[in-house]
Amino acid sequence: MTTIMNKIPMTLRGAEKLREELVYLKSIRRPQIIADIADAREHGDLKENAEYLSAREQQGFCEGRIQEIEAKLSKANVIDVTKLTNNGRVIFGCTVRIKNSNTRDIQTYSIVGDDEANFKQNRISIYSPIARGLIDKEKGDIVVIKTPGGEVRFEILEVKYI
Repeated sequence: MTTIMNKIPMTLRGAEKLREELVYLKSIRRPQIIADIADAREHGDLKENAEYLSAREQQGFCEGRIQEIEAKLSKANVIDVTKLTNNGRVIFGCTVRIKNSNTRDIQTYSIVGDDEANFKQNRISIYSPIARGLIDKEKGDIVVIKTPGGEVRFEILEVKYI
């Protein structure tokens, strides 16, 4: 992933979710794992203690995730699109409604950071082909985007900064 000046674009909602996960991992999950390790130690030989080995593995995953979240938040360029003036242009964080010119299907997508992307929830990464093709375009524009199935033409129907 290439970022400008090593900043990671993130919506306000995305940053809040990462902070919530960080608080959970540090205040609930980490102490729980430490207690599990202490309990497992009481069962004797640690080399063949499956509970101990499992708890240590969970500890590694937890600590790794904590470091990953802290690194992302330290590099985050948090964008609150609701505080920007809606000039009708497609930008990071906006919600855009588009119509496939071939099938006439209408889709609504929010353009978000990689961590927030979830295609099933119509949240697409800023680095996805669709988002890259839509950025800086505006309502009424026709955009041609290369997809695995070939080129697809989309008309931008609406741009919201919500």
